[in-house]
Amino acid sequence: TQQQQQRACVDGIELLTGEDLWHTREGGPLRRRLHMSDGPCGVRGMGSTSNPSDCFPCSSAQAATFDPALVERVGTALGEECRRKGVDILLAPMVNIVRHPLSGRNFETFSEDPYLTGVLATAFIKGIQSQGAACCIKHFVCNDCEKCRFSATSDVSERALREVYCLPFEMAIADAKPLTLMTSYNKVNGVFSSENEHLRAILRDEWGFDGLVMSDWFLRHLPTAKPTTNQGRNQ
Repeated sequence: TQQQQQRACVDGIELLTGEDLWHTREGGPLRRRLHMSDGPCGVRGMGSTSNPSDCFPCSSAQAATFDPALVERVGTALGEECRRKGVDILLAPMVNIVRHPLSGRNFETFSEDPYLTGVLATAFIKGIQSQGAACCIKHFVCNDCEKCRFSATSDVSERALREVYCLPFEMAIADAKPLTLMTSYNKVNGVFSSENEHLRAILRDEWGFDGLVMSDWFLRHLPTAKPTTNQGRNQ
């Protein structure tokens, strides 16, 4: 009926939006509300002082150990923390590449080395997801500076794109299978990453990633873009 079609349309739209900054919308008995939380050094939850979070060494400190087994143990502990705080999706790990010591979020990512980053991100994700929480690997891709991050373009050759910037994502997706992925604010070769068809083809067609793809918070550039040019994004 027309009423059922309208309801289905509303339900579909609600799947793409949030109830607030950290929750998806509930949609009856078949779609419960999902709770997301920042990471990667801890599980912030809702920031309640009555429910404090454990704090772990930052990702760059973890990488300095060169110990995937240890990083997986950290991930497992974070997964347990997710369960304790009712968090469904931890917005971590960040696997962007450290390019300059002054970059404001270097502490959130692992390394300037893409292979090491990929190995440790794989271990981190396996640990968290072993506890029933989902990881959101981020920020896809070339989000390696904070200055002008909403408008800057990372102009990069195809070889560098694949061998340096995409490699940690590719490794983690193949070996750890993160359930979600977050796109980055910046442009890649002049096209916003969340609307970049070349990146969508790499992610969905070449790597076969079938998880949920979300934009970074408040990011949306082409409201009339076709789904095929939308990074295969779901949210």
